[in-house]
Amino acid sequence: MERASTMQSVHENIKSVRGQLKKVYKTLNTLENWRKAILLVCVVALGVDPLFLFIPVIDSPNFCFTFDKKLAAVVSAIRTFIDTFYVIHIIFNFITEFIAPRSQVSLRGELIVHSKATRKRLFFFHFIVDICSVIPIPQVVVLILIHRSDSLVSQAILKWIILTQYVPRIIRIYPLLKEVTRASGTIAETKWVGAAFNLFLYMLHSHVFGAFWYVSSVEKKNKCWRLECAKIFGCNLRYQYCARGRENNGRYLNTTCPLIDPDQIIGSTVFNFGMYTDALRSGIVESKPRDFPRKFFYCFWWGLRNISALGQNLKTSNSVGDIVFALIICVSGLLLFAVLIGNIQKYLQSTTIRLDEMEEKKRDTEKWMSNRMLPEYLKERIRRYENYKWRKTRGIEEEALLHSLPKDLRLETKRHLYLTLLNSVPWLNMMDDSWLLEALCDRVKSVFYSANSYIVKEGDPVAEMLIITKGSLKSMIGFSDITGYYDSSYLQAGDICGDLLFWVLDPHSSSSLPTSDRSVLTLTDVEGFILLHDDLKFVASHFNRSHSSRLRHIMQFPFFRFYSAHWRLWAACFIQAAWREHCKRKLSRILHAKRDYNHIPQGPQLNLGAALYVSRFVSKALRNRQKNAANCSISPHMLPPIPHKPADPEFSKN
Repeated sequence: MERASTMQSVHENIKSVRGQLKKVYKTLNTLENWRKAILLVCVVALGVDPLFLFIPVIDSPNFCFTFDKKLAAVVSAIRTFIDTFYVIHIIFNFITEFIAPRSQVSLRGELIVHSKATRKRLFFFHFIVDICSVIPIPQVVVLILIHRSDSLVSQAILKWIILTQYVPRIIRIYPLLKEVTRASGTIAETKWVGAAFNLFLYMLHSHVFGAFWYVSSVEKKNKCWRLECAKIFGCNLRYQYCARGRENNGRYLNTTCPLIDPDQIIGSTVFNFGMYTDALRSGIVESKPRDFPRKFFYCFWWGLRNISALGQNLKTSNSVGDIVFALIICVSGLLLFAVLIGNIQKYLQSTTIRLDEMEEKKRDTEKWMSNRMLPEYLKERIRRYENYKWRKTRGIEEEALLHSLPKDLRLETKRHLYLTLLNSVPWLNMMDDSWLLEALCDRVKSVFYSANSYIVKEGDPVAEMLIITKGSLKSMIGFSDITGYYDSSYLQAGDICGDLLFWVLDPHSSSSLPTSDRSVLTLTDVEGFILLHDDLKFVASHFNRSHSSRLRHIMQFPFFRFYSAHWRLWAACFIQAAWREHCKRKLSRILHAKRDYNHIPQGPQLNLGAALYVSRFVSKALRNRQKNAANCSISPHMLPPIPHKPADPEFSKN
């Protein structure tokens, strides 16, 4: 009992986790949203890494250096969480391929699982960059090395580790930004969101320079104390690290390292703190009070102010490191400001026209739906379809664009888009005449369907054939008293919905359009292309006229019935009916055997165990029969009717 309850509890936990994952998947149901989420995580990670540089602080009363352990724990936890999220992306990117190589021109985000090409590609540059960017070296340095160090060497190690690992963390953003821009056309559908994103990148650099300015101020103070301590007898350099004990060098360093403005320094006897004087005077590097928001915003303001002013107000010392840091701020500010203005202007200009058209179309659609007093659920379906179509086409009318091209260029473009996909359609790939397939390519039209939409319902005329390139659908025949059976199947990329090929290839078929015997419902957003019945009649007429003997030979093969939905449904129902008849006859034989057994005189040679076994088997069979008869809506003495057997197409010898 305990084991059963434990297994049940584990099963419930698995179902709960599965439900949470489904909710996350519904939120990130497209690869575009997934890429945007990963891009946001990478940008946030760039803002988290400089926070490690705020961990070193100065204990002025004791004239030593220490570390903000609370801040170290919080920043390490945040970075670990972000890296865990990105590790999931690395694994996902390792075993999948975002875009199938053969369908890049017509599909938008089809997944190919376990792609060898993806593994080979990611094992090189991108995969190595991803691994280098998520190695938890800063966490190890902060949580282990710093707390066990006897000097401030680990402080410099932390600074250079953050700077070194910052490079691959920046590099990994570029392919993601490129993929998002290529798939969606823009980073965000709202122009102000895109402009704010570019402004955020500009402010991120201000945060980075402010963090390096802070840690360099602490290092500058450390350098001054070390130089002064080396000149004084009795001053111990080991006491500069607060963790060494209660002793300090206060009586030796109390009057050293005055904070004098760089313009007022005369001679070389006074230590020049240069651009770091402001940080030391403001007290943001002090350990008490540990007001992190004040420290963070003050450094951020310093970085933003000097980047915007191109470092013109910086008063540096004669140190080479300080001068190089000031030069980097000046050049970076110039480049960042130019890139910011250019990106915002380019982004606003590239999206304003189409976004305005989309907003105007939305307003017109809303006004039309309100005037027609459509129900709310129907309005929501229309909005969902319009948003899905805009997300896929970005406002570009593909058919109008193709028709505006010259004939030869249009045919070549459509051949590149659809010829490979048409060759994967059964029967079409058996045509030797390439011009027939090229003619079909010119007649193909792309279509989109939003989720939970009916493409066709039972009884509707089938006027077109849909070839699915992305998404999943459910094809079903509803149960009724007339048919007596229910059938459902699932369609996915590469399948055909509304197969009219068998109807147009049969020369004795009716001239009127066939009616659909099933309903087709989209389970997800679906992409594909359609061929109208007139287009298929054109191909069938030529094929019947030129290759009637070959077509008649092909139709005799078993895979004709395999590809026919009517034949597969009839075969399934026939097998079920045969199985029911077999079970009925078997039960009848058992009942006859029991009656014969009851009329046989009982003798001493009778096997009591066999008799009990037969009795229990017959009783159980009778109970199951009565239970099935009670649950069945039709008469228990009648088997469900078998659908009408489809007829093979007949072809004239001419």
